[in-house]
Amino acid sequence: MPNAPKRESSYGLNRTVVLVGLMGAGKSTVGRRLADLLGVRFVDSDNEIEVAADMTIPEIFERFDEQYFRDGERRVIARLLADEPCILATGGGAFLSRENRTIIGDGGVSVWIKADLETLWERVRDKSGRPLLNGDNPKGVLTDLLEARYPLYATAEIVVNSAAGDPHEIVVNAIVEELIKTGHLKAAGGIEELHEH
Repeated sequence: MPNAPKRESSYGLNRTVVLVGLMGAGKSTVGRRLADLLGVRFVDSDNEIEVAADMTIPEIFERFDEQYFRDGERRVIARLLADEPCILATGGGAFLSRENRTIIGDGGVSVWIKADLETLWERVRDKSGRPLLNGDNPKGVLTDLLEARYPLYATAEIVVNSAAGDPHEIVVNAIVEELIKTGHLKAAGGIEELHEH
């Protein structure tokens, strides 16, 4: 039954929320909290790719190439968007693909968690497992990624800011407010009503 209507979440989330943004934006942490608040499952597309490939992402990049990874990423995103509404955190490069942007626009609601360079650098500089930052000048690479990707991220349906030192709840609440405003979430009393449950 591929065309069966999707069930809304108990709070009326009618589409999967697809979190996009650069590494360090907080997609996974914010996504988990948002999913808990809305009573839906949280899925990380990178984790799903690793499970499907039975390899870590650094291993995929090492043994194959970025295109192999992107093909797997596209399949995972399409599969998840065909399922019940959830919160989906995507890798930093996922939203760069026109095909992915179309799939996400058709089946989900894209949310860009926007953070400035210094905030991102503070969050990622001491973490491993990020193949794109393995070179001699990781901050320079991050700067280039930001400049190249932000114009595409800006096409997301919803944009929320994540500033250094902000508790994750600020970003979660901003997303909830925008989902209500855009009609993707039915909560008559807004965030207060959600938090009471």
